Amino acid sequence: MEDLAPAIVLIEPQLGDNIGAAARAMLNCGLQDLRLVRPRDGWPNPNARAMASGADEVLDRARQFDTLADAVADLRWVFATTGRRRDMVKHEVTPAEAAAEIHRKSALGERCGVLFGRERIGLTNDEVVLADAILTVPLNPAFRSLNLGQAVLLVAYEWFRFADETPPRQRIEAGLPRATHGELQIFIDHLEEALTSADYFKVDEMKPVIVRAIRNLFTRAELTDREVRTLHGIVTALVGRRRDQL
Repeated sequence: MEDLAPAIVLIEPQLGDNIGAAARAMLNCGLQDLRLVRPRDGWPNPNARAMASGADEVLDRARQFDTLADAVADLRWVFATTGRRRDMVKHEVTPAEAAAEIHRKSALGERCGVLFGRERIGLTNDEVVLADAILTVPLNPAFRSLNLGQAVLLVAYEWFRFADETPPRQRIEAGLPRATHGELQIFIDHLEEALTSADYFKVDEMKPVIVRAIRNLFTRAELTDREVRTLHGIVTALVGRRRDQL
């Protein structure tokens, strides 16, 4: 089951206790790949081990990252947990729907991950835009508050519960795996550099908004690694042609 398991990514978790609670919830459901992005109180954290109640193997294997981009670089599909409306077009799923998608994609050899934001403010738009879909838990509209451990348990349990229901699937694009988030990030950086050189960003204040929209567009496109290489070639060719004309 571990080979199919998604990564759990905690972004700037504030308390070691909450990391421990998340690790406990993960091991309850057979998940062990815990990734921490800039934990506020550093890592390792003794409070995490105390709260984990024996889920030491998850904490011992936990990896720490300086940026979210680094934490998801090897993943091909990423789900962002959020209960707030966002000013972007994203596929939205419940935990049960996410579990089904993760199992289908994992069966094709495509590694998945789930992002969880800060205890107080959750995920920023710049973090959500790195994800392929938004994962929202349908709760009482008048009170949607969950602590970090509860949120991880809800998602992990749906994945665990679905384990025996995964239908056999075969990828239509045989031999063409989806690009990793790291490969996609390198292309977007390449494109941004080319657009900057071409003076595409007329208003400096709007550049972050435009880059976010571009990033969301290509993330949503579900590109294969071959398609990303093709896009690199297109940008390189256009940049070279423009230089020849100057």
